[in-house]
Amino acid sequence: MSNDSIDTKLYNVGLSYKKADVKTRSDFSVSKTNQVLLLNEAKRRGIEGVFVLSTCNRTEIMGFAKHPFELISLLCEYSNGSVEDFVNVSNVYKNKEAIRHLFQIATGLESQILGDYEIVGQLKHAFKQAQQEQTLNAYLERLINLVLQASKKVKNSTNLSSGTTSVSYAAIQYLMDTNPQFEDKNILVYGLGDIGKNTCKNLLEYTNCKHITLINRTASKAADFVKENPTIQHATLEELPTEIDKADIVIVSTGAEVPTISLEHIQTNNPLLILDLSMPENVDLAVSDLENVNLVNIDELSKITDKTILERQKEVPKAEKIISEYKAEFMEWIDHRKFTPAVNSLKESLMTMQADEIDFQSKKLKDFNTEHAEVITSRFIQKITTQFVRHLKAQDTSVNQSIDVISKMFDLKAFDKL
Repeated sequence: MSNDSIDTKLYNVGLSYKKADVKTRSDFSVSKTNQVLLLNEAKRRGIEGVFVLSTCNRTEIMGFAKHPFELISLLCEYSNGSVEDFVNVSNVYKNKEAIRHLFQIATGLESQILGDYEIVGQLKHAFKQAQQEQTLNAYLERLINLVLQASKKVKNSTNLSSGTTSVSYAAIQYLMDTNPQFEDKNILVYGLGDIGKNTCKNLLEYTNCKHITLINRTASKAADFVKENPTIQHATLEELPTEIDKADIVIVSTGAEVPTISLEHIQTNNPLLILDLSMPENVDLAVSDLENVNLVNIDELSKITDKTILERQKEVPKAEKIISEYKAEFMEWIDHRKFTPAVNSLKESLMTMQADEIDFQSKKLKDFNTEHAEVITSRFIQKITTQFVRHLKAQDTSVNQSIDVISKMFDLKAFDKL
């Protein structure tokens, strides 16, 4: 299968926070190991041009296929989700809609918190992973390049990401809004992935918290981080129950496939606030049944709105304009890739007619000057193809429609459409 086939189209299939709750998103989350397996299985099935993105707020597969179910089946096969559940919460975008969707994701317009750029790093990882597994093609390489350029320009030339609002910051904002004395509390941060690091940095930058302890599965990473941020203490994984017992607030961002905090970890009867920033959820829901525990997940944190969001919404038209410019550049590139072979095919068809007609006339007419006929008809062919190129480049031209008409008139081969 190839995206050069007329039967193949670009699809984006997936689900996000817009329709799917935390549990459903957890079911369709694809682990890093399974992402690699998925890409290789896609390649084995002949799908050329595909990458997978799985974050706390969305899981999506984008690639070229004859039918979107080819990608949907891969997603369900390498996650814990079912086709039946996917149908109820899914989004399926095709061709231009899929392209636009990717631009909006990369510029923060599709983020759960408007303008959140944490997704950019996750996108880059998804692209790099697909490159390593050799599942990208020329179309996706070009698209990704322009998408990242657009993302950078939106971030640098608009205020869409002004202020500080992200999942990691939303946790800090929640503490500020609901716990006026939280800076005097004992805070335990469990997990040192990107969100965990950002949470620690936000605590240091935007609060005066003096009692922060960090635990990470890989103790050396926690130790290195604490060396750079000496106001934070660190403990070992074995000390987790003890540290939870001493804590007033626990922020979990472990990013595991199964819960890392369960009932057996909660030994205290004192009031305990747990913020679960992980996806899938890493705190066993049974913990929320404890009378002394208040468990808050990502969906609750993302309901936080402030002046920053209102200001960012004013920047959306500027971001949309930038997206339009880069999307137009990509579509122009697509059109060039498309009409160049179409023009060449038309020229070949005209040259075949030329040869046949000159051969016919040379046999029919006495003293027929073949050389003069070739010169004259070649100029006609050049003029016709040049005019066709001008027509295809015209702003109001539908390239697909024009190529279809010419293809039918001259019996040219079929060309892919995007």
